[in-house]
Amino acid sequence: MPTLICDCNQTMPLQPPTLGAALNEKLTLHSALCRREIGSFQKAMTTGDDVVVACTQEKRVFAEVASQTEGVTSVIKFVNIRETGGWSKDGASASPKIAALLAASHLPDAEPVATVTYKSSGRLLIVGPLDRAEQIAALVADTLDVTIFAQGVSAQPQQGFPAQERKYPVISGEQLSLTGWLGAFEASWQKSNAIDLDLCTRCNACVTACPEGAIDLSYQVNADKCTAHRDCVAVCKVAGAIDFTREPQKVTEKFDTVLDLGASPLIGLHAPPQGYFAVNASAGLASPGLLPAVMKLRELVGEFEKPKFFAYKQKLCAHSRNETVGCNACVDICSAQAIRSEKSRQQIVVNPNLCVGCGACTTVCPTGALTYAYPRASEQGVRLKTLLSTYTKVGGTHPVLLLHSQTQGQQTVEALGRAAQLNKTVRGVPANVIPQPLWHTASAGIDLWLSAIALGASQVAVLVTDEEAPAYLEGLADQMNVAQALLTGMGYAGVHFQLVRASASGDEPLKTLDAALQALSRARPAVPSATARFAVVQEKRSTLDMALDHLMSHAPAPLPEAVALPAKGSPFGNLKVNADTCTLCLSCVSACPASALQDNPDRPQLRFIEKNCVQCGLCASTCPENAITLEPRLLLTPQRKEARVLNESQPYQCIRCSKPFGTLKAIESMLGKLAGHAMFQGAAADRLKMCGDCRVIDLYSAENETKITDIR
Repeated sequence: MPTLICDCNQTMPLQPPTLGAALNEKLTLHSALCRREIGSFQKAMTTGDDVVVACTQEKRVFAEVASQTEGVTSVIKFVNIRETGGWSKDGASASPKIAALLAASHLPDAEPVATVTYKSSGRLLIVGPLDRAEQIAALVADTLDVTIFAQGVSAQPQQGFPAQERKYPVISGEQLSLTGWLGAFEASWQKSNAIDLDLCTRCNACVTACPEGAIDLSYQVNADKCTAHRDCVAVCKVAGAIDFTREPQKVTEKFDTVLDLGASPLIGLHAPPQGYFAVNASAGLASPGLLPAVMKLRELVGEFEKPKFFAYKQKLCAHSRNETVGCNACVDICSAQAIRSEKSRQQIVVNPNLCVGCGACTTVCPTGALTYAYPRASEQGVRLKTLLSTYTKVGGTHPVLLLHSQTQGQQTVEALGRAAQLNKTVRGVPANVIPQPLWHTASAGIDLWLSAIALGASQVAVLVTDEEAPAYLEGLADQMNVAQALLTGMGYAGVHFQLVRASASGDEPLKTLDAALQALSRARPAVPSATARFAVVQEKRSTLDMALDHLMSHAPAPLPEAVALPAKGSPFGNLKVNADTCTLCLSCVSACPASALQDNPDRPQLRFIEKNCVQCGLCASTCPENAITLEPRLLLTPQRKEARVLNESQPYQCIRCSKPFGTLKAIESMLGKLAGHAMFQGAAADRLKMCGDCRVIDLYSAENETKITDIR
């Protein structure tokens, strides 16, 4: 795979021999690859191999040239080594990082996954003041089929709006609600106003006649102002559009896209559905964000696809058993409300149309029932291993992985690099800090973070900006607390995981980010004595086990018996059972989704394998005696993988045949609770002490018992 590197005007101290040795190819340093040396690019594109171009600034130029060059069959891959590495005060020592970035760009693209399809025919609903809605409708009516849901008229309407001409269908009402997504929105409202807009001729007679000014040019009666003079009814006899006795009607209509200009958004989610745009249009066409939303709406006609970002395995899910809810982490963290509980079927349901691919659900899932599918964890693991191994191969030390989003996070990193190149008061991305873009920062969690440390990283930092939902920041912080507690408990001194907060614009935020990255680059936390060689796999618990085994094997100090973990977000832990109250009913065993709790078919015992426990709490919620308590921790001894007895009891033997049929404590508890019951006295009480077979025999052999055949 040919690699083309370019240093325009010699602004980066690149070392082609060093980089070429890391990539096992001979590199030529270009100075004007996108201009007078474009022939080198064209030649590489005819080789048939994928071509890596170390320049993201001129993507459009390279793509255009490739499309106009005969015999081109190669695929272009772009990688940024300038703002992320060369444009830094540490640029002279950034060769290991640049080599790592180039090596990672050679990796194959993520395996394709199933897609989610949206179909839009261009039916747009604009919600808001009629005059504002008509102004915007005029900008899109040539492309979209516009319907306006009028919510009065703005306080300062522009001259000529609302227009007298009825250019667009106008609807109105109360209790408007909206559900759905691109191509499948459903709006519902109560049609309760006295003026029927379908019958209204806009003659304005009612507006003129109303003494209270309760009717504006949206042609709806303001009930708060109306004092029931009914002058409007008198002047509307011909059209008959006004009827105060009309019964409210429930109306539902379908739309493909929605532009919400209302004072309060109909959908207040941090991640609203595809095709829904909420903009405060109080400043008219000059309102911030309005014109970009209009441009996007114009493009949303046709058929669209996106990856199905998640994979779900119900058998691993710890959400519910027997309609009792245990783990609810994914439902709670989803900022798109794409996940709902279906406890009657012992599962959660993810709506792929609402899912925005943030991956936060997979990060907080303790079992790995939800996994991120595009790219898969295994593919991310290969990328991390390539970055870290190449960085070390070229002589880099103390690597810090900086995970960031492909949107605002990427913009922030690039802005920092540009500021450093312009000799502003920032140093740029340090030489040992390796930026790595993700679709979303919440898509990588404790399994990848711990694997990165095992594979050679000294720290993992996640760069977050204003685009992350508050719930995501909280979830990431909780997971980092768990990961850090694990390493600290194993004797690894220092801080290994950090959230770095930044803004995408402004000099002061860049200075703050620069200071944070410089502090990261100088830190020297303890790391394993050897680099791991395992491969990250798609199964989260398997990856965690391999990472933890390596970290324990190469810990810098003798290990304690166990490491206490934070209660919030811990995927590991112990169970404490109160032997005085536990009756060994074993309802917890049937509720456990991870096979951490087990019975013993040979004797009354409750056994526990701590390695399997995910701390979902289903056992504690199910226990009728409230005898189970969760204890978040990681046991570091071999007993973690072995079954141990939490509680056991003597078997209770049938008083008739001596066959054991229950536990002594359970039978005694039952006898105690039924001792005063009139139906369980004398012989009936003795039958409670018998096994199932002997109870039947005793009933049929008892002479004083009434049999069904005796009833006539």
